[in-house]
Amino acid sequence: MGEQTQFEPGQRAPNDGEYMEVGEDSFHMGINNPQHVELQKGQPFPDTTNHNRKWKKVKRQH
Repeated sequence: MGEQTQFEPGQRAPNDGEYMEVGEDSFHMGINNPQHVELQKGQPFPDTTNHNRKWKKVKRQH
């Protein structure tokens, strides 16, 4: 089994980092102005703007 990649509001962040709100069809449709949050490991994810949305870690380009 792989690592979980999407998180529900109220779950705890598995790692420090920036997380972005994603939708059920975000790959095709995208979300206009998605929420972004900076969380430390163990902090709870905030509510999303829609019950069908989740949080996903933002991958940084180096």
